[in-house]
Amino acid sequence: MHFFAYKGKNFSAEGVKVEDIVKKTGTPVYIYSKKTLRTHYGAFTKAFDEVDHIVCFSVKANSNISVLRTFAEEGSGFDIVSAGELYRALKAGANPKKIVFSGVGKRSDELEFALKKKILMFNVESPEELTALNSVAKRLKTKANFAIRVNPDVDPKTHPYISTGLKKNKFGIPAEDAVREYVLAKQNLKCLAPVGIDCHIGSQITKIDPFIDALEKIKGLVHKLRSEGLEIKYLDMGGGLGITYDKEAPPHPSKYGEAVLKSTSGLDLTLIFEPGRVMVGNAGILVTKVLYVKKNDDKTFVIVDAGMNDLARPSLYGSYHAIKPVKVSPSAGEEITADVVGPICESGDFIAKDRIMPAVKSGALLAVMSAGAYGFSMSSNYNSRPRVAEVMADGKGYKVIRKRETFEDIIRGEK
Repeated sequence: MHFFAYKGKNFSAEGVKVEDIVKKTGTPVYIYSKKTLRTHYGAFTKAFDEVDHIVCFSVKANSNISVLRTFAEEGSGFDIVSAGELYRALKAGANPKKIVFSGVGKRSDELEFALKKKILMFNVESPEELTALNSVAKRLKTKANFAIRVNPDVDPKTHPYISTGLKKNKFGIPAEDAVREYVLAKQNLKCLAPVGIDCHIGSQITKIDPFIDALEKIKGLVHKLRSEGLEIKYLDMGGGLGITYDKEAPPHPSKYGEAVLKSTSGLDLTLIFEPGRVMVGNAGILVTKVLYVKKNDDKTFVIVDAGMNDLARPSLYGSYHAIKPVKVSPSAGEEITADVVGPICESGDFIAKDRIMPAVKSGALLAVMSAGAYGFSMSSNYNSRPRVAEVMADGKGYKVIRKRETFEDIIRGEK
């Protein structure tokens, strides 16, 4: 569900004409819907109302401080994978006791920063990381709460680049080794407190079965650890619930919640979730302007001013994003088959290939849908292109929540 729709012939964000926003901001520009963000958070947390739980929005999906503040105001916690994301979350008003630190390569200075901020726990991904965390905690004369990220060897049936729960992936510790590492940590690493288990199997998962398959493996570990005298309080289920980009039909959070609650019944644990894409994916669009329409023999190219540096997902994953005209033209109904491509000097710079779409002319505005997750957060200055503006629509108005970069911005710090 989202609040982008046509109002007459004009595509709007919460009733605000996208064309009017673009007149003030220029293109390309990311536009988010605050009502969509709040609705998605509400739907997800409501699915687990009957049990103790913490929803920790995955900051890597969209790290704009205004987006984070919107979730913080709703009561959300945050899943971070760097000290920079922790800094952003805290600036946005996050409660440190609702922050979990994930990721395979945490540096010692990042561990120190997070310990000083008294976050809820660290999701540890290797035995050496356990040792490093203990050393930092010892130096700071404190204790670090941790969960081991367990790799359950479950196939999430998603794109291989965003699959994280198989043995061949770099993430986590194999389930069969986890109990040993917990026991060794309890015996030898006195500045660590084992408080939870973490399991995250991937992203853009459109079936419930992989989540439940992983959960069934994790439940056995909970019982084994408790039999070893470990007080396991938290079960971090990770994120990964998919959204509709094209024809996908992912389950509603309520259905996901029903299945998880049934599987975890009687465990007496606080459940933690790390949703990212499902919260922000359909809450954002990327608006781009058509520069030229070019025909080479029987091939048509619609050349736009947004490139792979602005939205990397199509080039990186071959992913689909629907494309809608911002204004329905008098020639509505006429269609073309075209590649929608950007200005980057790479053949891999495209938003869509062989897309059947409305015929467009130079100057037309296009809305690239479902761009709220891994859109701006993955953008770059490749080809020395300034990163684009970000806007939040809220009812009848909008605010620029990130200014468009200037040339001076992109060389700042260089000598």
